[in-house]
Amino acid sequence: MSQNIRERFSKPADEFAAKFVASIEADANLVEQDIKGSIAHAVMLGKQGIITEQEAIAIVHNLETLQEYWKRGKFTLDVAHEDVHMNVEKRLIEMAPPGIGAKLHTARSRNDQVALDLRLWTRTAGDEILQALRKLQSSLAHKAKQHADTIFPGITHLQHAQPVVFGHVLLCYHDRIGRDIGRFEDTLKRANVSPLGACAMAGTSIDTNPAITALELGFAATFTNSIDAVSDRDFAVEFTSACSLLMAHLSQMAEDFIYWSTPEFGFVELPDELCTSSSIMPQKKNPDMIELVRGKAGTVYGHLINLLTTLKGQPIGYNRDLQETKPPVFGAADTARLSIRAIHLAIDGMKVREERMLEMASDPQMLATDLAEYLAKKGMPFRDAHGAVARLMRHCAEEDLSPVKMKLADLRKFSEDFDKDVFDLLTPRASVQAKTSPGATAPQLVSQRASQLLRGHP
Repeated sequence: MSQNIRERFSKPADEFAAKFVASIEADANLVEQDIKGSIAHAVMLGKQGIITEQEAIAIVHNLETLQEYWKRGKFTLDVAHEDVHMNVEKRLIEMAPPGIGAKLHTARSRNDQVALDLRLWTRTAGDEILQALRKLQSSLAHKAKQHADTIFPGITHLQHAQPVVFGHVLLCYHDRIGRDIGRFEDTLKRANVSPLGACAMAGTSIDTNPAITALELGFAATFTNSIDAVSDRDFAVEFTSACSLLMAHLSQMAEDFIYWSTPEFGFVELPDELCTSSSIMPQKKNPDMIELVRGKAGTVYGHLINLLTTLKGQPIGYNRDLQETKPPVFGAADTARLSIRAIHLAIDGMKVREERMLEMASDPQMLATDLAEYLAKKGMPFRDAHGAVARLMRHCAEEDLSPVKMKLADLRKFSEDFDKDVFDLLTPRASVQAKTSPGATAPQLVSQRASQLLRGHP
């Protein structure tokens, strides 16, 4: 722990205590943010006349040099200095002319520094995730356009349900990702508030101007309460919650891709670069990468619970256990970014086996709803139509028959409303083409929707 921090005490820090309170490992993520925030603070101090213009210029110059050192690996964090803030400040004091570097910490605290750094980091990470999600959406829309006519066996409860088109399934993912985008955009609005200038918790008697640092750092607003500014981490919870819901969606997609690629389904083949083989079974092609997406969802959920648990008993003001809110945010964001990449590669590289999808979608039992709707459109109450078709389908199952191959007279044993035009309905393609209600699976609707999305229309 830095000497000036220890001057309040009669004994030096215990070695264990110094290591226990250190946050160097996590703080390596925040070096650029801390330097950037320090530059903005120095600019504000100079503009307010708290330090001279020459002193501000010297501090900014040396901080910019230090930033280059960090990028080139010529500046590393020392655990002896406890955290990123003390490491940057100590190095600045060494680099700047005598007596100048030590003025940087005027009118700020490590409390508002760390809140600033984490907000800056979250804002950048959120923007990167948003870019990746928009690219993923674009790939889904392109793939959906390609497969707007590809018949697919829709399922509920993992049982055959109704024919749909594969493009409709892909646009389902697209819309879920769209809501994830909305959540990240929303949480970043609340993260985009500068806490710098709140100091430890009470503000300062020095004539500062937080609006200057906020403008320098591109924040949309400044804090309105100095206590809240240093102790608030709900933006971190919101961000990690957005990551968690995103991971739920990516995990669902991964699960679909995994079972679709099994020999039993055979709907898709995943790209080789996302698969591994077995150490003993040379024929294996295991979807390891997207299995890990499915597994890593739980890791991100754990980060969210970690954050919530840390915050639930926090008394007002800054407390040292807020230090533990940084690693969960870093971990959630990193896992989300990698998982998006894996799913994106899977979508772009998967081979779609259209014939196998059509074969499985040609189960005549999947046309039961079409038959019930046919009778309803003839005037029969839907519940009665449902019962008539249920009896028909049970008969077909017991006798190993298909309604497609039955004679009209036999169909009429179950309802006199059946007529010869019913046979025009009894194909999976006729089924999907008839689904023209808003947001439905008709190929023309799916194609139109995909085209709209590719043109940038929501």
